[in-house]
Amino acid sequence: VQLQASGGGLVQAGGSLRLSCAASKSIFANDMAWYRQAPGKQRDMVATITFGGDTNYADSVKGRFTISRDNAKNTMYLQMDSLRPEDTAVYYCVLDSPHLRFWGQGTQVTVSS
Repeated sequence: VQLQASGGGLVQAGGSLRLSCAASKSIFANDMAWYRQAPGKQRDMVATITFGGDTNYADSVKGRFTISRDNAKNTMYLQMDSLRPEDTAVYYCVLDSPHLRFWGQGTQVTVSS
């Protein structure tokens, strides 16, 4: 499975971005997630979405980020609002299969103060 993340960029604090993750195959049966990694820090979970649409968020992004999916387009999204400088990181999309976890290539998000 190939995952193509896009939508990152430079935005001012308080602004918004929408990340997309396009998969090379059908995603309807897979749980998916967004992770992020800031310079010098470990890679952390940002948000997850099950195949059934249940969602979970890191405390740091609750109320500001929204994860969603469009199975017909084989695409997952992350709507990021009220962005903060501490949200600056490379964002990775993830697709889980029963025995493997697939990672996308990452997209850079930079939030200026």
